[in-house]
Amino acid sequence: MIDANTPVLDNHMHLDPDHGRGIDAVEDFARLGGTHLLVVNKPSWHLGVEAENGEDFRSVFERTLEVVEAASDVLDGRAWPVLGVHPGLVSRLVDERGYATEDARDVMQGGLDVAAEYVASGDALALKSGRPHYEVDDAVWAASNEVMRHAFDHGASLECAVQLHTEASESMPDVAAWAEDAGLPAHRVVKHYAAGRLEGPTPSVMSEKDRLETAAERGEPFLMETDFVDDPDRPGAVLGPKTVPRRVRWLREEGHEEAVRIAHVETPERVYDIDTVATLSDA
Repeated sequence: MIDANTPVLDNHMHLDPDHGRGIDAVEDFARLGGTHLLVVNKPSWHLGVEAENGEDFRSVFERTLEVVEAASDVLDGRAWPVLGVHPGLVSRLVDERGYATEDARDVMQGGLDVAAEYVASGDALALKSGRPHYEVDDAVWAASNEVMRHAFDHGASLECAVQLHTEASESMPDVAAWAEDAGLPAHRVVKHYAAGRLEGPTPSVMSEKDRLETAAERGEPFLMETDFVDDPDRPGAVLGPKTVPRRVRWLREEGHEEAVRIAHVETPERVYDIDTVATLSDA
């Protein structure tokens, strides 16, 4: 087991208490030594919400807040919600529901407007946005970038981080520059599902040993995640909730104590202004 004084944060996890494992997954995480979670709302359509405007996302966000509160009751630390609009929604709106690209953009930006209300009130920690990780036409790509830059505008005004779901890349200087242009420091932009190295945003590294070893050896700020999807129809998808605590133990065994501190203490404070050590003592 990991000692009780070591915070262990999974930076990107989904929880579905209605159709998935929900709090059972959090208990698995905690049992192995996990202490803190950033819980990202599931894609709206996975919760049966076919949004037509920003307000339609509110039920998705409210359900996420409820499961975050329940997760905090289980953890020795606490959980925080990250709210936003999955970038894959643009394809669902345009390709499956017949929306014009501009109208799809407006729906998604409206969802971010509502998510920003929760950050402004202190009920959510950060925003989630991005652009498709798969091939799309130029119009959809442009609209997706407009949605992402809209999230940066909110992040700048709220002084909060923005998590991104994007294409695989180890260099995103353009995205970092867009954030800076909006007034959002590039280190507050977090690329989820990252490799062990990344130029531009802060990498949230998928907790596979090769990626983590690369991140640890670089000595740069990084976070750790599983992207646990909590989908009973995809039980083996991505990584399970026990993975981050197991990888923290492995990193320490490999002599990467400093990397553990960077990923679970220094970088969360730098990116999100959260104190994982102090919140351990609050439990």
